[in-house]
Amino acid sequence: MKKLFISLCLILCLGIFTSCTEKDEKTIVVGASVTPHAEILEFAKSLLEEKGYKLEIRKFDDYVTPNLALEDGSLDANYFQHLPYLLDFNEGNNTNLVSAGTIHYEPLALYGKDIETVEEGIKEIIIPNDGSNGSRALLLVDGAGIIELKADIDVTKTITKYDIENSNGYVIREVDADLIPSLFLNGEKGTLAVIQGNYALQASIDINSSLIKEEASGASATAYANIIAVRSGCENDEKIKALIEVLQSEEVKNYIKNTYGGAVLPL
Repeated sequence: MKKLFISLCLILCLGIFTSCTEKDEKTIVVGASVTPHAEILEFAKSLLEEKGYKLEIRKFDDYVTPNLALEDGSLDANYFQHLPYLLDFNEGNNTNLVSAGTIHYEPLALYGKDIETVEEGIKEIIIPNDGSNGSRALLLVDGAGIIELKADIDVTKTITKYDIENSNGYVIREVDADLIPSLFLNGEKGTLAVIQGNYALQASIDINSSLIKEEASGASATAYANIIAVRSGCENDEKIKALIEVLQSEEVKNYIKNTYGGAVLPL
């Protein structure tokens, strides 16, 4: 019995020891959305090689799988989300993921199908259906004067359609964020859609064609900065620190500035 107890302790200790370290300590496996995250990581590969690390990028087209893959140890880190989304995900999925550093910001923007102002005929308003981006979208639509949110809402908490004081008769449709660009592009004249920067880029939607967008100097730039996420306790792993250092470098910042036309902004 004593030997069994000691063996179990050794297994647990080994699990803790290896939880942040793959067999190849010089390879960093990062899950990322295709655009812009995987593109930014591709640019960073040579910079990481100069530090002695090989970067392996695994691409995902949704917001759930890369967090599950990170939690189960298939990834060393992922790069696709902001902290409010991560916190919501942890709460809903019993995961223990944390931010290791902020990299860039993608302004959320409101687009109109074949209309140039919010005063023209609106058919419906499509927003993301997850708590953090849905809240952000409602604040943006409220800021455009299309709807009115309740005066006493707490902007630090999740905002839903139930926090709308006056919808002005508009139908608000909540949809998975990755589906919104297609619904918008194929929608009727007057369809409004709040689209996240990475999905707008993937669909070749120019952020400069938007009716209104979040201000880069506003609170959203800090609150909704895209992060490198890792398992709790792995933030100070040497290869994670090397990854953050490269992604926050002037070379990467200049690449972001020169590539994405304001749809992605370095922090």
